[in-house]
Amino acid sequence: MSGEDPQERPEAIRNIINGLERYNPEAASTLEGYLQLQCEEKFCDCNANRALLKLYQLNPDRIKDEAITNILVKAMTQFPSPQFDLCMHLLSPSHSNPAPTSTSELAEAVSKLRALNSQLEGAQYDRFWATMDSDDLYADLTTDIAGFEEMIRVRIAQLISQAYREVDVAVLENWLGLDDEEEVKKFAVETCGWKVGADNLVQIPKNAENEAAKAEIREDVNIDMFARVIKRSWEETA
Repeated sequence: MSGEDPQERPEAIRNIINGLERYNPEAASTLEGYLQLQCEEKFCDCNANRALLKLYQLNPDRIKDEAITNILVKAMTQFPSPQFDLCMHLLSPSHSNPAPTSTSELAEAVSKLRALNSQLEGAQYDRFWATMDSDDLYADLTTDIAGFEEMIRVRIAQLISQAYREVDVAVLENWLGLDDEEEVKKFAVETCGWKVGADNLVQIPKNAENEAAKAEIREDVNIDMFARVIKRSWEETA
């Protein structure tokens, strides 16, 4: 499902982001309510959320720290994609590039979310889960997003299915941030539709991305091309 233009978007929100209302400061409260709906119902509308960030940029007095962090967390669930960075570009420099001595809670939160997103974008999944467990602040930042960890696991599984045909259960356990082997197997079978062999290898069905395809490289070369090369070599020798 598209995180840029989701089918769940109401007509009222569509009118805001596609018209002059997107510059009306009063539209911020409507977009904030819509953001809350996204957090509760597990879908993402990055286009609408960027419109809210733009209103914050134009009207700093309306900024709500919690709305900004929720937008960033929702954008993070769309990895790998430019959505998180697009949101970051709409934040003020003091929030997106905080000074080392900054004591702003929002600046610290944005910095931590940026690090998490970087790990997901870099496919450092085991580091992502380790980072999540390293500080209670990460749990606080993602608590408003219903099913956050499950969405991340499903997205990781989708990317794994595009690159692998089989994965060891122990490796999958680290990538999915699960602590129990049986839990990993249950996720692989029930959520992903994969199979687990007796050798503890998870079997991933063939698809367009993970199936090795024979590449045929064909070049059309005719006699006239050789004739020009031979003629030029003779001319240079002469």
